[in-house]
Amino acid sequence: MIKLSPSILSADFANLQRDIAVAVDAGAEYVHVDCMDGHFVPNLTIGAPVVKALRKATNAVLDVHLMIANPDQYLDDFIKAGSDIITVHYESNGDTLAQVRKIKEAGVRACVSIKPGTPADVLLPLLPELDMVLIMTVEPGFGGQGYIDACTDKIRAIRKAIDENGYKCELEIDGGAKLTNTPDIVAAGANVIVAGSAVFGGDIAGNVKGFRKIFDEFENDYFAF
Repeated sequence: MIKLSPSILSADFANLQRDIAVAVDAGAEYVHVDCMDGHFVPNLTIGAPVVKALRKATNAVLDVHLMIANPDQYLDDFIKAGSDIITVHYESNGDTLAQVRKIKEAGVRACVSIKPGTPADVLLPLLPELDMVLIMTVEPGFGGQGYIDACTDKIRAIRKAIDENGYKCELEIDGGAKLTNTPDIVAAGANVIVAGSAVFGGDIAGNVKGFRKIFDEFENDYFAF
């Protein structure tokens, strides 16, 4: 029900295969890949060639988050690279719905993300088409930021819309998730948690197991009713 998607932005880039393997072996279901172009956000990270290399390095779900200005220019590259999920931003250039449909037609799961300053309502018309929706809970661009509490209401609103309409999409959050605040985040309705420094800072396996313990406790309490 609840999944962990460790963000490799906080991993050791000289040892990505090693760090990913440790996280996945400890129980992480997804691997979150932050692709930034230096235009949509003020940081430059990795592109499709690295995703292609990661595809050879792990069987885990590659959760590829495109924080780029022009997704249409690169969607084919990320699809061919072996992405399992591709997230485009509502605020990026181009027709978001057309981008979603192109991703899905290629057999890849489609997700749309919004920044903290974008109202949740813009996602409502897209939900029937989506496999996942991503609520940014920090300003995108850099890891290690603190969770923005005001985003919790967006999580609740989108969870309500998903449940009331019977949509099948997952609800992911990205930014500032730690062991201390994750119980409140999942209680608000998120079921995929992106965590970077909270996973890759220190004991990777121990950190993953800490998240999984929180998830298991929540799921046990939920199904007890």
